[in-house]
Amino acid sequence: MKLTRIAVLWSVLAVLALPAMAEQSPYVGIEGRSLKALSQEEIADLAAGRGMGLALAAELNGYPGPRHVIDLADELQLSPGQRTRTQAQLAAMKVETIAIGQRIIDDETALDRLFAEETATRATLDDLASKIGVAQGQLRAAHLRYHLTMMEILLPEQVARYGELRGYATDSHRTHGAH
Repeated sequence: MKLTRIAVLWSVLAVLALPAMAEQSPYVGIEGRSLKALSQEEIADLAAGRGMGLALAAELNGYPGPRHVIDLADELQLSPGQRTRTQAQLAAMKVETIAIGQRIIDDETALDRLFAEETATRATLDDLASKIGVAQGQLRAAHLRYHLTMMEILLPEQVARYGELRGYATDSHRTHGAH
């Protein structure tokens, strides 16, 4: 008899606990953000032209990025000419990516506003989503291009050393015919 009561009690408790155990949205807590689709960190990264992992296809396949090459300039023993060219690439990348990042922020803000003001239509939604998608692709391509350009600046041994300094496995980091 005691076992039956305990089993019934557990059953009742389990049923009562179901609503509390319902899956909570992973978005809880971010509904108060001023721009719903982007965190403050993402906004800051876009505004500053930071890579945000957009160039991992290049970075993890042995194509150094200008920001990290500058950071490792002494360890890579960059010549004055290499340092100047890399700094110029970094500056150009920043100008290009900051402009694209700002377009993404502006378009995400407009998209958010459409929904917040309940004025979104299929046409306005499609237009802004397409603009954002194109800009995201342009941003990624820009970051990847500058990794590619670094292969024209660095020597093969510097590319190999870069991989070592960044902690990558040597067999996944090749020199790709760097000059």
